[in-house]
Amino acid sequence: MKNSYSKQDIKNALLEVGVKKGSTIFSHSNIGFFGRPEEARNVDEAYKVIANAIFEVIGVSGTLVVPTFTYSFCKKEVFYYDETASNCGVFSELVRKDPASFRSMDPNISVAAIGRKAEALTLDTSKNSYAKDSFFDRFMNERGLVCNMNFDAGSTFVHFVERELKVPYRYDKEFSGVIINSERKELETEYSIFVRDDSTNDTIAAFETFDEIARNNMVFKTHSVGRGFIGCISSEDTFKLIQDEIKKDPGLLIKGEYY
Repeated sequence: MKNSYSKQDIKNALLEVGVKKGSTIFSHSNIGFFGRPEEARNVDEAYKVIANAIFEVIGVSGTLVVPTFTYSFCKKEVFYYDETASNCGVFSELVRKDPASFRSMDPNISVAAIGRKAEALTLDTSKNSYAKDSFFDRFMNERGLVCNMNFDAGSTFVHFVERELKVPYRYDKEFSGVIINSERKELETEYSIFVRDDSTNDTIAAFETFDEIARNNMVFKTHSVGRGFIGCISSEDTFKLIQDEIKKDPGLLIKGEYY
């Protein structure tokens, strides 16, 4: 395996897995696993290499979205819209801090986006992170692509699918707290998440079987970059595959035998 990579390697991988001009992509990432980018000497430069590669592929009509989850209300913490850092890795945090990005207001499951549809995907989203008019609902309607960097076919979008399919091991739970918005105004509010039944460890999320089936069905395409890889599956294929497979195996997306 290579311990380094170039911007061209990122571009080649994106094209090979099906990303194209105008794509809306949602990406979980661990960019350190790629190795060292040939054009960068530090993490900020690495971010620019990867972000530039992405936008050279998706173009000005495309949109990049990343998770910037904080679970602030879940942890009984104030959510500072402009300041509370993402807990989803360095690439996610650098997208959040990019002057071109827009962040959703969700104090638990926020996302940050750059590109043509960034505002449309993040502005005034639902107060339920996985309900109608949430980011994930809008992403599905955009026929977006889950395009992960060094992660399998699973993503947080899966929880939106689970909610749509009304799986019995998750339920909507409301959390209240305070948001400090961009104008430094304090907002007391409530947001809901589709959480798992934590009375048993059987409901812990586990996407390994889903990933295996997606690869076997060739709907999750991967291409190597450095010592890692980029993988892509469409929101439509994710939904259809889970909808079909969960009928055969109701525990498809969880660790144990809840049923």
